[in-house]
Order: sequence, then C-alpha cells, then structure tokens
Amino acid sequence: MADWIILAAISLVSCCFAVMWLLPRRARRDNSYGMFTASSLFDAVFLFDGDRLISHSDIALAGFEHVADWNDLRRLLQRDFPTFPETPEIVRDQGNLVVSAIDCTVEREVLCEWIDGIVRIQLHEPTREKKTKLRDPNDPIRLAMDQAPYPVWLLDQNASVRWCNAAYVALVRKARGLDADLTLPLFPDTGAEPRRSGKSRVSIDVAGSDSKLWFDLTQVDHAEGRLFYAVDINAIVQAETAQRKFVQTMTKTFAQLSIGLAIFDRNRQLALFNPALIDLTTLPPDFLSCRPNISSFFDRLRDQHMMPEPKNYRSWRNQMNDLLEAAEDGNYQETWSLPSGSVYSVSGRPHPDGAVAFLFEDITAEITLTRRFRSEMDLMQSILDKLADAIAVFSEDGTLALTNYAYQRLWGTQDEAGFHSETVTEVTRIWQDHCVATPVLGEIRDFVDMRDDRTEWSAEIRMRNGTALDCTVMPMQNGATIVRFATASNSLTAEPMAQISA
Repeated sequence: MADWIILAAISLVSCCFAVMWLLPRRARRDNSYGMFTASSLFDAVFLFDGDRLISHSDIALAGFEHVADWNDLRRLLQRDFPTFPETPEIVRDQGNLVVSAIDCTVEREVLCEWIDGIVRIQLHEPTREKKTKLRDPNDPIRLAMDQAPYPVWLLDQNASVRWCNAAYVALVRKARGLDADLTLPLFPDTGAEPRRSGKSRVSIDVAGSDSKLWFDLTQVDHAEGRLFYAVDINAIVQAETAQRKFVQTMTKTFAQLSIGLAIFDRNRQLALFNPALIDLTTLPPDFLSCRPNISSFFDRLRDQHMMPEPKNYRSWRNQMNDLLEAAEDGNYQETWSLPSGSVYSVSGRPHPDGAVAFLFEDITAEITLTRRFRSEMDLMQSILDKLADAIAVFSEDGTLALTNYAYQRLWGTQDEAGFHSETVTEVTRIWQDHCVATPVLGEIRDFVDMRDDRTEWSAEIRMRNGTALDCTVMPMQNGATIVRFATASNSLTAEPMAQISA
C-alpha cells in the first residue's frame, strides 16, 4: 500500500513539473493577438487534452477569456491562420506543426506539438535563428512567391483564401483597407462554383473611390482547391478605352464626311466605312458589315456598275492587283467615269500596320462645271478669232489671259490662240520691237497695273512698216483690261467693241 502511495506522489509531482515545463517560463501581459495591432500577443500557450482546454498561460487570459475548447481557439485564429488544424487528431497524426499566418509579410506562427497525449499550442514570433531552422530564407520557391509582383492565392474547398503572397496582401489592403479579412476572396465570382481552368478579365472596386482595378485572372485546379494568378492590366485597359474613344470620335467625324471611306486592315478585310460610302457605291449595309475582303468589295462594285466596265476580266483582275500595290505605296489616283454619267475620284492611301484606305469622291458637279467652262471658253475664243481687230485681254494680276487669231498675225506670235502667262511688261516689249518709239506702250503698262480711276481711252501708234494702228484700252469690272488694235482705215468704234467684249 505504501508503494502505491509513493508511486502516486511521484506521478503527481511529475505532472506538475510537466505542466510547468509546458508553460512559458516568462509571461508578459499584452492586449490581444490580433494581426494588425501594434502590440500583439506573443508566447501565449494552451494545453489541450483532446478537444478540452486543460490549461493555459497567464498571458493567454488577455483576449482569449472565452476559449474553452479546441473549436473556440480555432474560430479565433482562423482569420489570421486559416490552415490551423481542424482537430487535435491532425496534430497527433502529423506530429509537430508550424502554422504560418496568411499574411506572409508578418512573421508570426502557431506551433502545434503532441507531447504524451497532450497538445501544446503556442502563439509566438520566431527568432532569427529559429526562422532559419524552420525554413530556408533563400528557398527559391518561397523567395519567388514572396517577391512576385503579381497576386497569387489559393482558395480551399470552402472558397476561402488559404494562402496568398505579399502582392495579394498589398492589393487587398489597397482595395478594402488595412483591416480587411484576407480569408474572404477579393475577386468576384472566384468564390462561386469552380469554373474551368483558364484566363478571364475581371475588375475590382477600390474602397472610397470610383476607380476600378483590372486584372487578367488565371485559374488552375489544385488538389487542395483552386490556385489563382492575377496580372495587372490597367495600362492595357486604359489604352483600349482610349483607342475605343478615339475610334468612336473618328467614326463620328467620318460620318459627317461627304467622301466615301473604306479602310481595309492588314488581312485585306473591310475594317471601317462611313455612311457616305453606302450613298456613293449603293452597296448594301449588311454586305459591308460582314467585312468583305478587298477582292469581294471591288467585285461587288463591278457587278453594280459602280466602276468602269473592264474590257477583259483577267486584265481587270491584274489591274486590281496593281491598284492594291499602288495604294500601299500611296500612288493610286484615278478618275472613274461611270456608265450612269457620274464621275468619281478614287484614291488609295497606305495606313499604319499594313492597312489601306480608299477614298471615293463624287466630282460629277466639278467635272460638269469644268467642261461647261471649257466649252464657254472655246466659244468665246471662236468668236474672238472671227474679229478682224487684234484683241489682247490682261487679267487682274497683269498677265496676258486671252488673244485672238488677228492679234497673233499682227504681232507675229507663233502660239495658238488661248491662255498665255506673259506679263504686261513682256508683252509690251514685243510690241515695242514692232513699233516706232512711243509713250503709249508705257501708259498701257501703267493702266493695266492700276486699280482705281480707270477710264477707257484711245491713242494711235505706228508700226515700223508704216501701218498706223488705233489702240483702244478698255477696263473691265473684275480688274481685267482689254487692248484692241485696229488699222486706222478699218477701225471700229469703242462702243460696239465694248458690247462685243461684254
């Protein structure tokens, strides 16, 4: 009996020493073990017999008064240490465990030890020597994850963040604040039903701001859940937005143009057109919206008689190839006379990135006006050529604009009747070579250059062969001047001549 009493006493003393050894030798009181408090609780120790808390250090009373069993402690630590074991049996099966904080920028750990059926939990900040012993600081895998500029995180089967790197922590604090819960998924839809592995573009809102942060999100299936990688694409999104706005602005600008515009991309497909192209070519909008290639585009123009009809289809196809090459060099410029009577000016211009732009402009009115003007000028020239008197018309800038056949015969010019570019000074020098010296020619030069007080006047000049000429100078309303030469025996009065010139 005495032996049993002695054995019991020895066992009791041993248990007391074991408890004293399990508890920390130096306890210090502090506030709580929060992750984001300035004075966090370290070296708090808890002893569990199964799920039941049997003892704890004095320091553990501060902030952990309501811990009565394993689930209570796990519930308090789960936010900062989501990988904390669910049951003590996990510690028994795996032996000693080191549970790191989800915030990898914070070197705080939870040590879980199995000692003769008792589970010892210690919250502490490891020393430098212990850090080196627990993990290699030069481990390339850990170093790559901690220094990666892109957020990386792991979602468990319950759609909670189980692990993340420093970039993810910084992003969460930027988007949700410093006290954000790191276990809650930051990106939308990542906590929902698992999707097929792949890449997707997502955005997150920034707390206290209307701005968004854009990322390319890559999801990879993992045995413990889903692994995510996020790549910052804010610069790309901003560039795309700016490009979209620029295209919209250009489209609105092109919509107001009367010139038809067709831009083909590097693949020779229609990338952009404006409403004027539809009006000018009568091509259906649905056909243009299907982005036809350049061959189909010009084939359709040919079928609708909106380009000159080729004599030979094969040669026309070669011409289209030449047209494209010329447009790429910016040298293509043609005038199309259509069977309908319309006239189009078509030009090709190279664009960046291998694109080609074609411009279609209706110049029917301009061509018609030009042809009418030329017809009227031909008629006027014919009338002047029928007159016996020599006629010279000077424009407002003092250049010779028009002469007739009698003028050319009188002064010995070899040019055909029509437009000339000689100045009044050059013309009067030719007259001077055929005339006796006279101040009249200088007065004609001064009169042509005058702008005010211009009145019709006449004078007589004599040629070197003795022929006397009546020279009449008549001003026009637009600043032009008419000079008429008639022989003294066959002179017309100034009034009829003025009527003819008018």
